[in-house]
Amino acid sequence: MLYAEIRKNEEVKELLKKGNANLRVLGFTDHSEAHTTVVADRAAMILEKFGYTAHEQELARIAGYMHDIGNAINRKNHAEYGGLLANDILKAYDLSIEDRITIVSAISNHDESTGRAMDAISAALIIADKTDVRRNRVRDEIKDFDIHDRVNYAVVGTNLKIDVENKVISLNLQIDEEYCNMYDYFEIFLGRMMMCRNAAAMLGAEFKLKANGIKIL
Repeated sequence: MLYAEIRKNEEVKELLKKGNANLRVLGFTDHSEAHTTVVADRAAMILEKFGYTAHEQELARIAGYMHDIGNAINRKNHAEYGGLLANDILKAYDLSIEDRITIVSAISNHDESTGRAMDAISAALIIADKTDVRRNRVRDEIKDFDIHDRVNYAVVGTNLKIDVENKVISLNLQIDEEYCNMYDYFEIFLGRMMMCRNAAAMLGAEFKLKANGIKIL
């Protein structure tokens, strides 16, 4: 499988490593290979549930694994930088031009500040990335513990449910309100959740969000 080959690529690994180190300095949560692996697996799972081909799932895995390599250049416009880097790296593999550009487009459009879902691959990547909210993404050495950190640290339980029959993608969160309240959560994540709603629509589905059992979106 091509995805397995990409995971062994030393340039990709070093880009992810450097990008995560850069974000550590800036005070961001974990964006390591652990995060990109979760995103890769989740993006493929979403497409599998909705009946997309194994080939399309493979493209989503690759896009998910590589999506944050642009952080090695700069956090600002990291999605676009990542797409350009991925385009060069993927030229070395047995991949059609169409498939390469599909992956590049998905990576380039995964950030809520500049992108949106353009096709099924990018939609799956967006949902997989934006729903990876969990306490252990907050780094132990973070000193400021600002609102971004509190919001992630407050999430003590996450469940992404794919209801194919009713065409619904649901994110269910358990939030410890000792660390943040619902207003804090939505100040940080509303844009990302709206991006997920658009991405779900691209897959012919509806995106729903519950926090502590209460329907929010």
